[in-house]
Amino acid sequence: MHIAFITAPASGHVYPTLPLVQELTRRGHRVGYATGAAYGDMIAASGAELFPLDWEPAQVAASKGGQTTEELADMLVASISATRRVLPSVVDWLTADRPDVLVHDAVTVIGSMVAHKLGLPLASTFPNFAGNDKFDLTPLFTPRDFDPMRPRFQQFVADRNQLAADFGVPVESMGGPAAYAGLNLVFLPREFQPSNELFGEEFKFIGPSFGIRDDGDDWQPPAGRRVLFVALGTVVNDRADFFATVIKAFGGSDWHVAMAVGHQVDIAELGEIPANFDVRPFFPQPTVLRHAEVFLSHTGMGSTMEALMRQVPIVSYPQIPEQSANGRRVQELGLGRLLDISRDVDPDELRRTVEEVAVDKEIRANLAMMAEHIRNAGGPPAGADAIEEMVR
Repeated sequence: MHIAFITAPASGHVYPTLPLVQELTRRGHRVGYATGAAYGDMIAASGAELFPLDWEPAQVAASKGGQTTEELADMLVASISATRRVLPSVVDWLTADRPDVLVHDAVTVIGSMVAHKLGLPLASTFPNFAGNDKFDLTPLFTPRDFDPMRPRFQQFVADRNQLAADFGVPVESMGGPAAYAGLNLVFLPREFQPSNELFGEEFKFIGPSFGIRDDGDDWQPPAGRRVLFVALGTVVNDRADFFATVIKAFGGSDWHVAMAVGHQVDIAELGEIPANFDVRPFFPQPTVLRHAEVFLSHTGMGSTMEALMRQVPIVSYPQIPEQSANGRRVQELGLGRLLDISRDVDPDELRRTVEEVAVDKEIRANLAMMAEHIRNAGGPPAGADAIEEMVR
């Protein structure tokens, strides 16, 4: 088969698809993958052919205490602008080399728009919680101060509607239940999905997989030390204040702290780095989690699933609404704890929370059960089976 993938150029959306792509190419299918050129090496390693899009991910902002309506609207306006820019090249690509099925990231609206325009069979991938006509995702992804009548949000609505009109598709094809595909692959175990009983057979909860990202790395912690892994992801990580608090909380302790500060924080501005800290912009996350006792995380869904695969308890410090929803679910299921981001984190409280989570036997038992659910979900082979059956 010829299978085309389209995913916005964001690690949390691209990475979960790669094990599925790898399984499809292993079975002999030809896969073309449209996303930003920065992911070219990983796309090639999965066996697919990159169709590079002129698409750099927009800067996502979140105020201290959580994302605001204005910040969400800025992100959405930028996404519509990027979609408008790359639409013509995607249409040309898929017209010249028509696939048997188009697989698109559920929030990458270009996929459902082009499938509607060209009459292509469509499958969706969900790297986060899934939604349908019975389970509305909107409350999980909107800020606490959400007001759809704010001028900037109204600008997004106007831009979205105009793009749909210019492209000649109904605006409903750009998101929501009307845009969901006949096959929806969710990179979560069903047990992690809220209200999972509301999802029928058209939703396949195949769970996460490390795939090619688990090929190994030479990172090793000092022998005999407990490892605390700290990371706020690849998108919203401009939180020098938070990283400084972590240093206050764990500097000189018996923890070895591997702290990823991202691409926006200058390590020098954090002051003197304690001897028990290893601070870098990024770490090979699957490898570090193999050694970690606790993960102090933003709870992006990709990071959350990778921690659960390694049975690492999570202390959540979310930055945007969808991360908060993930952190709440982690706490509901007894897989970790959620910190209150509406106020500054006290170093003593932070250290106490990490220590409590590290020794909580109930959390460890729940993690073992969730890891079993992940193993039973089927992973990339189940997703590839579903795509093949859809085309047949």
